[in-house]
Amino acid sequence: MVFYFSGTGNSKYIAKRIAEATNDNLYSINEALKADEYPDFSDNKVIFSLPTYAWRIPKVVEAWIKKSTFSPDASVYFVMNCGGEIGNSEKYILKLCNSKGFRYMGCAEVVMPENYLAMFSVPNEEQSRRIIAKREGIIDSICATIKSGAPLPAYTTNLQGRVMSSIINPLFYSLCVKDKGFKVDNDKCISCGKCAKECPLNNITIGNKTPVWNGNCTHCMACITICPTEAIEYGNNSKDKPRYRCPL
Repeated sequence: MVFYFSGTGNSKYIAKRIAEATNDNLYSINEALKADEYPDFSDNKVIFSLPTYAWRIPKVVEAWIKKSTFSPDASVYFVMNCGGEIGNSEKYILKLCNSKGFRYMGCAEVVMPENYLAMFSVPNEEQSRRIIAKREGIIDSICATIKSGAPLPAYTTNLQGRVMSSIINPLFYSLCVKDKGFKVDNDKCISCGKCAKECPLNNITIGNKTPVWNGNCTHCMACITICPTEAIEYGNNSKDKPRYRCPL
C-alpha cells in the first residue's frame, strides 16, 4: 500500500506514480487525520510518500504512524520530496522504523517545486512543470526499485543536513509553525469553505462567513493554496507569490 500526506499535491503525485507502477492501493493520511482514524494494516510492503518539513518527516505524520498498527514484518520504503534537500531525515526515519519493528528498505529524495510560500519563493506553473519534468526519471527509478523489492540506494547527507535536521527542526516548529500569520481579505473571500475542507487537522472553521484558524496548524499550506480567490495571505510573506498546487 502507498501512503501519502500532501498539502499541495507533490506527495500525492509521487504516490500515484508509485501506485501505478507497483499496482498498489493508495491511502490518504490527510483523510485519516481528518477522521481521527488509526487503522490496522496487514500489508507486507508499505511505501510512504511524504513531504519534508524542516528536514524531517512532518510531526503529524510521525505521530499518526506511531498510533496506527502495521504488520510487524512489513518492508517499508520512504520517498521524501522537498524544495531543497531532506537533510538527515533518514536518521529519524530509522528511529521510527525501529520503534515500529519495520524492515527498513531505504529513503529516497525527490526535489519538487517549492510550495512553502510562508518563507520561500515559489515557482509559477510553467516553472513547476519544468522542475517536475526533470524529476520524472528519478521517480521512475524509485518506482522500479520498489517494484523489484530491492532496497533503495543509500542516501548520504553532510554536516549542514545533520544540523538542519537536529537543531533547526525543533526551532522551526517552536518559532515558525503557528497559524497566527494567516489572514483573510474579506472583500475577496466568497465563504466557499474549501480551506476548512482541505485542512488535514480540522484546524479551520468558518466564522462570520470567513475562515478562522484555531491553533493546531502544521503549515502544510493547503488552505492558502486551495483558496479560489487568493483571499488568504500569510502575513506579508505570501504577497504576490504563486499559490503552488502540483499541476499534475
